[in-house]
Amino acid sequence: MAWFLLVIAGLLEIVWAFSMKQSEGFTRLGATSVTLVAMVLSFGLLSWSMRTLPLGTAYTVWTGIGAVGAFVVGIVFLHEPMSAMRILAATLIVGGLVLMKVSS
Repeated sequence: MAWFLLVIAGLLEIVWAFSMKQSEGFTRLGATSVTLVAMVLSFGLLSWSMRTLPLGTAYTVWTGIGAVGAFVVGIVFLHEPMSAMRILAATLIVGGLVLMKVSS
């Protein structure tokens, strides 16, 4: 159950990162509201998963899901650049996530 909650927390991190970008510096109420709600839920689920998962594992997986997810969302929805170096970086993050899961 802790891993499931952690994945949901990581997905919510992607939501709040994207909605924060869309809030244009917290000047758009709708996007700002989504950002704040997603942040609270994300942190809450991360905290709940840490009841049974090690701190280093939980935090690394949470930030990794958010980082790679934000990278993909940026490319797909915001048309941010996709270079070989950025793809390699994202691949290394995913590799680290897999190793964290395997080691826990």
